[in-house]
Amino acid sequence: MPRLELGRWVEDGVTWLQEHLSWLFDVINSVLTGMYDGVDSALGAPEPLLMAGIFTIVALWLRGPAAAVLAFAGFALVDSFTLWDEAMATLSLVLVASVITIALAVPLGIWAARSRAVSGLLRPVLDVMQTMPAFVYLLPGVMFFGIGITPGLIATIVFAMPPGVRMTELGIRQVDGELVEAAQAFGTSPRDTLLRVQLPLALPTIMAGINQVIMLALSMVVIAGMSGAEGLGGTVYAAVTQVDVGAGVESGLAVVVLAIYLDRTTGALNQRVSPLGRRAMAKAAASMRGARLWNYRPGTAVATVGVVVLALIAGGMNLANSGDTEDAAASGDVGHGRQLDIGYIPWDEGIASTYLWKELLEQRGYQPSLKQLDAGPLYSGLARGDVDFQTDAWLPTTHQNYWDKYGDKLEDLGSWYGPTSLELSVPSYVKGIDSLEDLKGKGSTFKGKIIGIEASAGMMGILNDKVLKEYGLDGEYKVVASSTSSMLAELDRSIKKKEPVVVTLWSPHWAYSKYDLKKLGDPKGAWGKGDRVHTIASDGFAAKEPTVARWLRDFRMSEAQLTGLEQRIQDAGKGREQQAVRAWLKEHPGAVDRWAPVPGGAKKQGRDAGKKVDLGYFPWDEAVAATYLWQNVLEDRGYKPSVKQLDPGPLYTALAQGQMDVQFDSWLPTTHKQYMDKYGDRLADLGSWYGPTSLELSVPSYVKGIDSLEDLKGKGSTFKGKIIGIEASAGMMGTLNDKVLKEYGLDGEYKVVASSTSSMLAELDRSIKKKEPVVVTLWSPHWAYSTYDLKKLGDPKGAWGQGEKIHTVAKKDFAEDFPEFHRWLKDFKLSEEQLASLEAEIQKGGKGKEKESARRWMDAHPGMVDTLAPVAS
Repeated sequence: MPRLELGRWVEDGVTWLQEHLSWLFDVINSVLTGMYDGVDSALGAPEPLLMAGIFTIVALWLRGPAAAVLAFAGFALVDSFTLWDEAMATLSLVLVASVITIALAVPLGIWAARSRAVSGLLRPVLDVMQTMPAFVYLLPGVMFFGIGITPGLIATIVFAMPPGVRMTELGIRQVDGELVEAAQAFGTSPRDTLLRVQLPLALPTIMAGINQVIMLALSMVVIAGMSGAEGLGGTVYAAVTQVDVGAGVESGLAVVVLAIYLDRTTGALNQRVSPLGRRAMAKAAASMRGARLWNYRPGTAVATVGVVVLALIAGGMNLANSGDTEDAAASGDVGHGRQLDIGYIPWDEGIASTYLWKELLEQRGYQPSLKQLDAGPLYSGLARGDVDFQTDAWLPTTHQNYWDKYGDKLEDLGSWYGPTSLELSVPSYVKGIDSLEDLKGKGSTFKGKIIGIEASAGMMGILNDKVLKEYGLDGEYKVVASSTSSMLAELDRSIKKKEPVVVTLWSPHWAYSKYDLKKLGDPKGAWGKGDRVHTIASDGFAAKEPTVARWLRDFRMSEAQLTGLEQRIQDAGKGREQQAVRAWLKEHPGAVDRWAPVPGGAKKQGRDAGKKVDLGYFPWDEAVAATYLWQNVLEDRGYKPSVKQLDPGPLYTALAQGQMDVQFDSWLPTTHKQYMDKYGDRLADLGSWYGPTSLELSVPSYVKGIDSLEDLKGKGSTFKGKIIGIEASAGMMGTLNDKVLKEYGLDGEYKVVASSTSSMLAELDRSIKKKEPVVVTLWSPHWAYSTYDLKKLGDPKGAWGQGEKIHTVAKKDFAEDFPEFHRWLKDFKLSEEQLASLEAEIQKGGKGKEKESARRWMDAHPGMVDTLAPVAS
């Protein structure tokens, strides 16, 4: 039977709705969020024990003294767990969802009771709503409304509605038909029959349905916590994913307290609101002979007065507290109370960096809130703007699928740690298993299981889709998806029992320092190259919060810092992450000012700070390195540099015309001689900062018998008659065509293929991977010599000329316009080791990340800014 593509049709329908009805979803989101915020503000504003007193009076009014005492004790217990705010958030979610559900369910139930056609139509719909796994309701909620309260409310409403509809219909249908006929016989209108006969008599059954609605709504809050809804659901979910038994029990008991309170109070509400219930209460009160105090129920007026008095006291205390707040205009108050939403996946480096930034931002006057989410909802929330940023994006591999899906709606603020590595690991006592290849045929040893982490993690997809297949393990092993904390718990349990176990891990991770583990080798490279850990923000974040965005772009942590912070958090235990961060920061004085510098405070401003500087470069590696290095340095000194890429000809022309200010890659006296001859009288040579250099042709070392330019003669067919060149406008290309080839008699045998530096390097890489002969134009220094095994072809006739120096060349009146910057550039020097390492760091960072890579290099070379751009104190 052909496959029914229902899932794809649903996805297409969701996409269509997103594209055409986004305005409607925004309106619904605003209304629901506004309702929730209003209720949460009312419930969360009073002091916990005062609010517990209000709940106690309600319990006394409905159930009597015993229930009141137990209610106060239960809510006091919740407060002692420091879960009061979460409990009130959960209660707010339940109340809002219940009110909306009842407002929809009761009319539908009445309609179904009055129309058998409607009843028949609703019955299968309600069956689906009640039996569909509750998790499924979160999916469209997150897609349409993003993470947060609204998806949880929508899922709760849908899940809790069926009993409200069914019990309302049942209650009305159970009303004695003779009573209805009697009312109609006396001329009662259908509307009055419903309101005065059927509903009052059906009210006990309807109230039972309302009780079930509230209970089902409460059961959904934990599931709603998975979509970022606030409250006890989030704490329970965090405890489950982190295997935190203590936090799980505490938050679970808080849910139990709410459940019992809501169940008992709503169950008793029927006696207060229905005529039959009030009549039953009156009879019970009249028949009581003793223990009247224990069965006391205050009147509605008395209970209302008690609630109002406590509410007024709470309001007065809030006003008094608001007057005591201190002015936050301290020197470090950059945020001025602005809220930032930070999301995180419960991975150790994610927890560590997130709580670190929570502390840093709080010290700078922001109000950060944290949301723990799985990777899918987190990236969806970032794309929608529900989350401002997260610090644990593993790119370009682990989280590639999320970046491919949402990348156009996100901002990559650069990597702060790396490279990382993904791996499978086993305890060291597991002998004979040292590589992924060794796992084949050993499935029974590990019970056919590989203990994984969250199913949504990118490394789980790589493991299932690539690694297992590459090593022929996909039929022998099953990857058990769990959570990071569950995987670590299973690892710990197995090691204590000396049982064989294979788990997914990554480096760096504190587990390698706690346990004696072996990383299984990956000779086929199935895991791919190591990722870097990036900070990802919602689109527009940098424009909205430029200071925080700059801090995050400049943020770096060494392996020692990260693992040390992770270990400190592990030692502190669950729920004490921020205290651990504070203790760690005390051991690292200056870290706060380095990672979150107060603008204009920590970094000295240059004398010409604020001036705009136009930096030009052509895409040669040393030019890219020097230009982005100086862009960072100038920004640290308060300048406003802009960077523009041009070919050499247009760049020299722009300098001569004063349209650009300076460039750092003039190869003199040979390579760029033609430009200096043409424009030299309108330029300023600020001196050399590196040299001597050399130009050369190079071949891979496996090309035997070619060690000199002389050896190329007669070997044109070996290289297909081609020498792979760079930009046609480069001076070395002119030297090669006009002098080198002629000097060695190669001009008729070889054609120099003009391309670009990147194209030449790509052809070199391709040829080396295929072990094909190739000859390319290169120069020293260049990172290619450390990446590939190359031979520089000797030049016994000296056709290339003497080695050159790399100069800084500026517009004519540069010294007058930028006297301070001019002084810095006159003294600018980089050693071969410095330049090579800077180029290598930029290559490692990849295209589009040059500035961040240069910043990373600067962080690894402390004091570089003061060395290159000294400012008097």
